[in-house]
Amino acid sequence: MSGEAEVQHTAGRKKSVAQEQVSSVLDGGVLPVYNREFTADEEILAALGYKPEFKREFSLWTTFCVSFAVLGLLPSFASTLYYGMGYAGTPGMVWGWLIAMFFIQCVAMSMAELCSSMPTSGGLYYASAVLAPPGYGPFAAWLTGWSNWLAQVTGAPSVDYGMAAMILAAGSIGNPEYVPENYQVFLLTVFILFIHGCISSMPTRWIANFNSVGSSLNILGLIVVIILIPALTNREDQGLPKFTRSSVVWGNFYEGTDFPDGLAILMTFVAVIWTMSGYDAPFHLSEECSNANIASPRAIVLTSGIGGLFGWFLQLVVAYTVIDIDSVVESDLGQPWASYLLQVMPQKTALAILALTIMCAFSMGQGCMVAASRVTYAYARDDCLPLSHFIKRVNVHTRTPVNAVWFNTIIGMVMVFLIFGGSIAVGALFSIAAVAAFVAFTIPIFIRVFFVGNRFRPGPWNLGVFSYPIGVAACAFVLLMVPVLMLPSGRGSDLK
Repeated sequence: MSGEAEVQHTAGRKKSVAQEQVSSVLDGGVLPVYNREFTADEEILAALGYKPEFKREFSLWTTFCVSFAVLGLLPSFASTLYYGMGYAGTPGMVWGWLIAMFFIQCVAMSMAELCSSMPTSGGLYYASAVLAPPGYGPFAAWLTGWSNWLAQVTGAPSVDYGMAAMILAAGSIGNPEYVPENYQVFLLTVFILFIHGCISSMPTRWIANFNSVGSSLNILGLIVVIILIPALTNREDQGLPKFTRSSVVWGNFYEGTDFPDGLAILMTFVAVIWTMSGYDAPFHLSEECSNANIASPRAIVLTSGIGGLFGWFLQLVVAYTVIDIDSVVESDLGQPWASYLLQVMPQKTALAILALTIMCAFSMGQGCMVAASRVTYAYARDDCLPLSHFIKRVNVHTRTPVNAVWFNTIIGMVMVFLIFGGSIAVGALFSIAAVAAFVAFTIPIFIRVFFVGNRFRPGPWNLGVFSYPIGVAACAFVLLMVPVLMLPSGRGSDLK
């Protein structure tokens, strides 16, 4: 691998690869050669075959902050409400989230176990290369790497597109005569991507502090919205009970697709999967995290667990208060979240919540850009990308992968040209991200569960005897969901 630490086959005063709790591409007897004193984290990274290049200024909290910012529950929910509510109605929201989260937590825990054993920015594709059967490592790494990179590089553009749509929808609410044009959404999305590129090029400590503030805003904003909507809803002023009956919320399906209700619920999982796909960020930030083989997997599980719980609370609040699903998903505002808020809240309160969602979306988009740049850097370091010699350079002033940041930013700006192809075309950003992320997440888990045997050496954070059943549940869920996520909402003559 390019950019690796120098190694020698000898017994010295430092630990050999076999003495570290890692699963490495290097032989157990290999001893990395050091030109300076290494910390415990740096010794682990060297045992994985890499030379430490980043400052380790992320802690468990700040790593969790980045991943929770990437998760961005409130803006993610706002951006994907069309799929959760529009495919199966409120049963798809409450049942869909609950069922999907159980299995997503299995995926997250299995991933955390891999992270503890292989805490490197390359993460998933490195794990696939190490664990694959002899002769299949390059192919497994290639498939995992490109799937993960595709999921990462579509993250910031899709979030920033959703944010731009919300900003312009707010303008439409303030001025009903204003109708956003595609070129306006495009230009605003490109501008937001540019700002996120600038922030992600800053020194690690600045980025960590920025994401700490942003994640705190995401958490507080989510809690505020969960409290404000049921407290201030004006349903009673419209002659309706304050909340919809549970029998309706949990049992009355909305026919938003041409498929049976059960399959429609599975199709709503695209919203859950896309919303929850940010929990892998601590894996990619592990080379910048102290005590990485414990802190990073903990951050993965915390992000998925806390995010899943609060996300379900938000689903319940919206499901029990929505009045007319048709008017939400088909509104001229072009943004279902804004349409929903206007339906159940006074206008000024709706605008305040929409503004809070936009601020949270800005933090989320920036977190996506940071995580994606670390993935791109890791792949370029191993010469997996075109222009790798340029992309893998670490800025001498900020000690961050600035070139990787702007490589991703430019690709993201090109992707948002899909806006001019209509809602179906730009919606592909969400489906591509969900499918690609799940494929990348599961390939190394699948290999570890069914092919590895004793070649996997668990790190200090592991699942013990539960590793195998949790891994099997994670793999089965993904095998079911990948084809479902590719289904269109219509069939036959409805497809154009």
